[in-house]
Amino acid sequence: MLTEKQGQHQPSVDGAIDFGALFDVLPSPHMVLDRNHCYVAVNRAYEQVVMRGRDELIGRNLFDLFPNDGESGRRLRDSFNRVIETGEPDTLAYIPYDLPRPPELGGGMEVRYWTAVHTSILGRDGEPYIMQNTVDVTDIVGLRQAATLPFRAGETQLLERAREAEEQHQALLNESAEFRRLFQLAPGFFAVLSGPDHVFTFANDAYLRLVGDRELIGKPLSEALPEVVEQGFVKLLDGVYRTGRQYQAEATRVMLQKPGEDEARDTFLDFSYDAIRDAEGAVIGVFVQGSDRTEDVKRQRRQRLLLAELNHRVKNTLASVQSIVSQTLRSAPDADTAKRDIESRLAALSKAHNLLSAQEWTSADLGAVIGQEMSLFDPERVSVDGPPFKLSPKASISLAMLVHELATNAVKYGALGSEKGQVRIVWKEDADGKLTLSWRETGGPPATEPSRKGFGTRLIESIVLREFSGALEPVYREEGFSCNIRLEAAALRGARA
Repeated sequence: MLTEKQGQHQPSVDGAIDFGALFDVLPSPHMVLDRNHCYVAVNRAYEQVVMRGRDELIGRNLFDLFPNDGESGRRLRDSFNRVIETGEPDTLAYIPYDLPRPPELGGGMEVRYWTAVHTSILGRDGEPYIMQNTVDVTDIVGLRQAATLPFRAGETQLLERAREAEEQHQALLNESAEFRRLFQLAPGFFAVLSGPDHVFTFANDAYLRLVGDRELIGKPLSEALPEVVEQGFVKLLDGVYRTGRQYQAEATRVMLQKPGEDEARDTFLDFSYDAIRDAEGAVIGVFVQGSDRTEDVKRQRRQRLLLAELNHRVKNTLASVQSIVSQTLRSAPDADTAKRDIESRLAALSKAHNLLSAQEWTSADLGAVIGQEMSLFDPERVSVDGPPFKLSPKASISLAMLVHELATNAVKYGALGSEKGQVRIVWKEDADGKLTLSWRETGGPPATEPSRKGFGTRLIESIVLREFSGALEPVYREEGFSCNIRLEAAALRGARA
């Protein structure tokens, strides 16, 4: 059963009137199309005017049977689509549309002019259909063109007014379509919600991208975007619809769960709700507009975190510098030695910072840290070997200072202070989660345990024992100094800078 969508009448069959038979005997041509423009029903007058029987029409596409690739074909198709999309009737006051004559009538094309009214009706399945009532005005057009029968002037004037009205109607439609296209492609998101249930009647491309290309048109907000109901947005819309007062918000958090996603995601929006009023001033809907600020909000949060991290690192660096200077001055035998030691230690600290800056302070490889501290020495005399091992920023700086102190001692007292001495540095990660770093000197003077601990030795012990709760095993032999250092691998990877 087909029902009229906009009116109050519903065709039915009772004991007195057969509406199916009534449709068939109506004197003016009527037909019904589905949303794909295929014939569902025609009456006898329509069969006569298009010179086709219903057996040739039912189930066939109108534009296949009566093709028209010109302006008239476009206007007719657009009118059908407007009726399906809006549910509102649409009139073509004047449209030239030629019909192909059947072969038995000589074939070829017959020039015809029409006035057509298209109305939306609903089927039992809830699907929209298009009912067309047409009037063939070809004869009147011929009279106007011939202008030979003055007593029919009233008809020709009427037709001329219809043609002019249709031209104005098309101009308005074109203007409306242009505005709609601009809204559709606008970078900000727009939507029109109608009635107290906030039914979507328009949503532009940006809005569809925001919500994940869902089917929105014709659905209330609570059905189309169910996840926003509990977040309070329907109540806000209710308030705007009830009071007519605008609502605005900036960088507001909305949890949206797009189709195919397991969880809702944080989205941050600037938006406003504005009341839509009819000619009498009554609120009939809400206009939604706004922009997606998600990336801006995330960027601002990252900047705040980076500033906090930078402040933290500056404090740590200043504390390190203060400790290096004060401890070096306390243990140095004279001012020149203190100056030299301070400069070399600060240089080592600077190198470590440079290495981390190149990695955006995320991490540094242990091999790169050791290689940078040993880069001043002849590569023929220094051997570095070990697998890739990522250090946290804090561990990178600490191990850079540790290697610097071992190298400084090797220059002052060990293998790097002689012409033929060599240093071999090897590391590996053990099965028990420990990183073992081995420092071995050969070819230099015999190693003897010092009678007192200088700042360099205390710094090494502080890093290994207190900072990383590791183990330090120095060995003093005739062939040179060696040292095994064992540290928690997890602490080296995850220590905070």
